[in-house]
Amino acid sequence: MTVEYVLALGRDAVSMTLMLAAPMLALGLLVGVTISILQAVTQIQEMTLTFVPKIVAVAVALLVFLPWIIERLVGFTTRLYASIPTIVG
Repeated sequence: MTVEYVLALGRDAVSMTLMLAAPMLALGLLVGVTISILQAVTQIQEMTLTFVPKIVAVAVALLVFLPWIIERLVGFTTRLYASIPTIVG
């Protein structure tokens, strides 16, 4: 196992994590900004108002993107298991 292989594996793992988390983070950000704009326009300064819509949006995004996330994770794990003979030998 070379240093380059370990660095490439770490880079792939971090990029996979960011790619899989991106849909939930983006939707949470979009809902948060929308609620903040509505609060600024209507002058409602309730801090807890943003939490429930963001939680619901992230949960819905997770349900929608779950098949894609599982497909990507299974592919990554399969590639990782397939590379074990090249690591050991």
